[in-house]
Amino acid sequence: MKLLTYDTGAGPRCGVLQDDHIVDVSALLGSQTTLRDVQALLEFGESPIDRVGEALSGGAVAPRVALDNATLLSPVLQPPTVRDFIIFEEHATAQGTRVQTDAWYRMPIFYFSNTLRIFGPDAHIPYPSASDMLDYELELGCIIGKGGSNIAEADAMDYIAGFCIFNDWSCRDLQGDEMAVRLGPAKGKDAATSLGPWMVTMDEMAPYMRDGRLQVKCTVKVNGDYWLSDGDGGVAYHTWGSLVERASKDSRIAPGDVFGTGTVGGGSIGEAIRKGYDKARFLQPGDVVEIEVEGIGVLRGTITPKEHADAGYRYMVKVQPSLPERGIAKDYKYELKLR
Repeated sequence: MKLLTYDTGAGPRCGVLQDDHIVDVSALLGSQTTLRDVQALLEFGESPIDRVGEALSGGAVAPRVALDNATLLSPVLQPPTVRDFIIFEEHATAQGTRVQTDAWYRMPIFYFSNTLRIFGPDAHIPYPSASDMLDYELELGCIIGKGGSNIAEADAMDYIAGFCIFNDWSCRDLQGDEMAVRLGPAKGKDAATSLGPWMVTMDEMAPYMRDGRLQVKCTVKVNGDYWLSDGDGGVAYHTWGSLVERASKDSRIAPGDVFGTGTVGGGSIGEAIRKGYDKARFLQPGDVVEIEVEGIGVLRGTITPKEHADAGYRYMVKVQPSLPERGIAKDYKYELKLR
């Protein structure tokens, strides 16, 4: 199933996609209160996803609206937490141009992102006013379906409700300054994260799952031009189960939590430049970024002009980072080799 959050003008509601129509989940399950997003559904009693499937197959009647007549929002409007990992070696090594630490290979590393700046599909993304180097990041995302602590990798898949596309909009100039002092990323990742277009449930994505990884093809287009045409989601160095194990150790995960994999190899602008895509450059207002992931769909966002721009703002970057050499990784081909 594809579970989503939508709005027809009366506020957000959880829905399920059926034959190009959205069926209202609150009515489908007989809820006395409006389930306002996918997180609310996941918190709605025992086995809520199974109950939605049973209601649909059993012919339960509920209001529906054509997909084209609704505005889609992020599946989870404000996740309890957003953990963004970095598990693709091509991205972590900048396509073989730098050496990663031993720790990266030993454990899935992550940072916490901003849960208050979540955008959905076809959203307008304000260009961060303190940055001049805005980047997209093509990532796979999962949404946690039930809470737990200290979960072993062998049990971890039971805690994942489904998958979505995750776009980690990144201010590379701000990120470079922060990480130069070995702290962050923070403001470099603070302005926006896009999730969507919906959550595809675990059972529907099962045909793509092998060895704990989603074997999906990924692409990025900017203004209709490919900036990545052959991204491979199946060569993650760490598995989905290992992300759950690491995140939950001595901590807690909860329904609605979102995990990002980090950038699929080739899925950022620096990598597009290294691969020799002629039009690749940092984003500008008016750019339309489309990320497509096999089995999930398309997540689109349009960059709008800076808001509250102030040339005299005191925390601007002093020196812009240099761009990678165009085409330096044109013949680079990543192969997954586990240590």
